[in-house]
Amino acid sequence: MASNTNSTNSTAPQMISAQIGIGILTLAFVLGFPGNLFVVWSVVCRVKKRSVTCLLVLNLAVADALVLLSAPFFLRYLAGGQGWEFGSAACKLVHYLSSVNMYVSIYLICLMSMDRCLAVTRPFVSQKIRTKRSLLFLLLGVWILAFLLSLPMPFYRSVLKNPKNNMSGCIPYHWKSVAHPVFQYIFETIMGCLVPFTLINTCYSSVICRLRSAMFQRKGQSSRLILLIISAFAVFWLPYHIVNIIEVIGLLMGSKTVIGAAQKARPNVTAFAYFSSAVNPILYVFAGSSHIRQAGFSFMGKLFEGTNSESRTTSFSRSGRSSSSPDESSVLHTLSVKMGKPFKGKNRGESRSAVEQEIDAPELKTLATFEQ
Repeated sequence: MASNTNSTNSTAPQMISAQIGIGILTLAFVLGFPGNLFVVWSVVCRVKKRSVTCLLVLNLAVADALVLLSAPFFLRYLAGGQGWEFGSAACKLVHYLSSVNMYVSIYLICLMSMDRCLAVTRPFVSQKIRTKRSLLFLLLGVWILAFLLSLPMPFYRSVLKNPKNNMSGCIPYHWKSVAHPVFQYIFETIMGCLVPFTLINTCYSSVICRLRSAMFQRKGQSSRLILLIISAFAVFWLPYHIVNIIEVIGLLMGSKTVIGAAQKARPNVTAFAYFSSAVNPILYVFAGSSHIRQAGFSFMGKLFEGTNSESRTTSFSRSGRSSSSPDESSVLHTLSVKMGKPFKGKNRGESRSAVEQEIDAPELKTLATFEQ
């Protein structure tokens, strides 16, 4: 009787955890998969001029849609009651794709932040390097980096039988070593959290300092959209990395209580992080809600087209004074003619009629009278 009671008490939390995981994964797949496909369709078919932010959002949606394809495997695993039925290769592959998605997402967000930082603090440099070729190289580099950083994941996943219920599970396996899990979780936390978020904070600190010192306080659609994406990623992925740190502390201290608490929390925080792949299309709906009445199903295309026009105005905002003023060489040439002293400017081939027209301008007459 005592053994039956203990087994019942031990399986009750597992059942609750499985139900929570099923609910999160189902919601993520139902909302996220068609939502990300809609984002891809909007960018490819409805946006004529694609900005840097727009192309980065497209890659983010593709990564999220691919990882959500693994949701049916996890749902069958949690709801079927038969353990993992798809073999060791599928176990390693779905977790590998999930890891790739994490790295692709965060480093695409880093590129968005760097693009905003350059557009605000170094607009002329931004205009020079903002080419399709350089962007394609950067995107290719992000995907290759994500595939490389995710290589440890399949090595630390295996299909093992649970001796208590004789069912197979796709679970972490570290060959009963302390060094392997410590390496895996510290590596994930540093490369998937500390390094990218340090870069993001540095970029946006520079942007904030620049906007405070500048004459304009404009915050465009791109900036708001990127800040929403960063906030969502932080909310959904930080609990996962916190559990990583807790388990590493438990392993280094040799505390079975801390390790057990981290292992119990891991399935739920993993499912919660998984939901980050579904939340971005929801954010785009709220961000582009003002376009829904006018554009209908093309509202997301209007939202992304707005990032293109905003990026151009941001890049040229610092050079606003020089572009709004008249041509300096023509003004100096006109004054030199009025004063009888020839001026050697760049525009030597300027027509006589144009000079005479400029002399008739009231402000130039005033300047010429003052000189006389």
